[in-house]
Amino acid sequence: MWAQLITTRLKDGREADVPKLLEQLRAVEQPDSGWLRSTAFVDQSDPLRVMLLVLFESEEQARARENDPRRDEGLEKARATMAEMFDAPPEFLDLTVLGEVTP
Repeated sequence: MWAQLITTRLKDGREADVPKLLEQLRAVEQPDSGWLRSTAFVDQSDPLRVMLLVLFESEEQARARENDPRRDEGLEKARATMAEMFDAPPEFLDLTVLGEVTP
């Protein structure tokens, strides 16, 4: 597995737009993209700082997904939403998954 942690800041008052953005991003996913799940977080000490942890089957699939033309149209809408919501460009941290524990 492979993951990306995406961190950014929201413009003041845009906290309620996070679910809308997540739905836009989910809508552009393709069944063979390697995407497993995404989880959004807000920093309790700074509610304008948000993070999105995106988990993939592999880095190779994630990189191929970045260039998948089937996602282009839907991503235009998501990018417009991000431009309205985000106060700063997102930062991307690439992560190798060492393990996972579930109940």
